[in-house]
Amino acid sequence: MSILSVSPVPLPNLYVGASIGSPTFSMLIAPLKTILAEITPLESTSNRPMTFTYDHQLKSLIYYHTEEFTSAQALLEEMQDEDSFAHHNLVPEVGLGESTFYEANASRGLTQMLEVFGRLAKKVSKHLGVAHAQLGDLVAIDGSLIDATLSMIWADYRDTKNKAKVHLGFDLNRGIPRKLYLTEGKGAERPFVSCILESGQTGVMDRGYQDHSRFDEWIDEEKHFVARLKSNTKWEVLEKLPFDKSSKVFFFAKVQLGDENHGMQHPVYLVGFRVGKKTFWVATDRADLTATEIAFIYSLRWEIEKFFAWWKRHLKVYHLISRNRHGMLLQLMAGLITYLLLVLYCYQLYGEKISIRRLRELRRSIRKETGHVIYLVNIQINIEDIALLMLFSIHAIF
Repeated sequence: MSILSVSPVPLPNLYVGASIGSPTFSMLIAPLKTILAEITPLESTSNRPMTFTYDHQLKSLIYYHTEEFTSAQALLEEMQDEDSFAHHNLVPEVGLGESTFYEANASRGLTQMLEVFGRLAKKVSKHLGVAHAQLGDLVAIDGSLIDATLSMIWADYRDTKNKAKVHLGFDLNRGIPRKLYLTEGKGAERPFVSCILESGQTGVMDRGYQDHSRFDEWIDEEKHFVARLKSNTKWEVLEKLPFDKSSKVFFFAKVQLGDENHGMQHPVYLVGFRVGKKTFWVATDRADLTATEIAFIYSLRWEIEKFFAWWKRHLKVYHLISRNRHGMLLQLMAGLITYLLLVLYCYQLYGEKISIRRLRELRRSIRKETGHVIYLVNIQINIEDIALLMLFSIHAIF
């Protein structure tokens, strides 16, 4: 006989913190409300109605990045837990099978993701100040490799490994990503400059983007550049220009880049400067900049490197949920959307730039608000067991 079985009033199963909503998560994704009403609707391609809608898909991927999941399986397990926040907010009423989740992310929603990203980037940029307005519209351009499995044959890189490559345009004036393209690891970076830059913008690039014929093409397209040159580059000085000799600059001139076989048609402006023991040669087509300003603009290129490091480390965007090109690009776009939402969240709530401190606070708030269901289990304790325990205690005293 147990104590609980003879209790005149049976003890109920109790739970604590079984909240199924999170004001913090709702605040984070609030800017998407008007955007989702404006984008191209995602419709079913069969006779059956779509239950796992684009709204479910987008929010689940934002939650995936926000909560730092390292696999799709970990997210699915939480979404299948009937007492979890993810289950109540990210899963349709009819439920969600693993195959539906993986199929959705591997084959649909990319058009909508691109539209959401574009509209959200414009919305966020309107709230942020312009850091270097006097220097023009500056866009850092760089690529980043993503490890891929050998089964991802589209992500060709080497015989022994596969990789994909992200080509990103990063708005240096506002500190946010603006455009993204995905190729195989061997994908050339230079062709994407014309896709990323708009007329009047200035691309800020490392020496891997040096290409004299493309420099001429960008100038003809009225797309500017500030690009580091390789150390073996040849040029002819057309006109020496004045510069601040108290700065790190030691050379400034209007030059003709290249030799007889690889020369440019347009002249450019070349700056030489030193940082520590390192020497940099940076060229630009912009005649309105001083040598010091050109050197400073190139130094801003480091911001895109910091973005890649932060994005990969703290949002786990390179822990892939799909192995095909569509699914990988969709996840990367969702990662950019999550980043933009965090930028706006930090700005509106704290008047600050995005930081790991604020991200950790957000995560703690979401977990505190959603909680975990904790049940008081009816533990059956026999009277004989209690008697034995009491005899043991008396024996221990004496």
